[in-house]
Amino acid sequence: MARSLRIEYPGAYYHVIHRGNAGEAIFRSKHERKKFLEYLSPAVERFGIKIHTYCLITCPYPPA
Repeated sequence: MARSLRIEYPGAYYHVIHRGNAGEAIFRSKHERKKFLEYLSPAVERFGIKIHTYCLITCPYPPA
């Protein structure tokens, strides 16, 4: 079953989350974390979004 559509309106706040498949890490190195932030910066400017806070969490256990 598909999730229902997100209600969108001007000035709304949204919680965005990324998770790896089967608990895998999304970022495997500090370099990958840095590149992600480098890609995020132009997206913020292009789409005019505001990021109030963020956290790049490390996987709590090693991938199987």
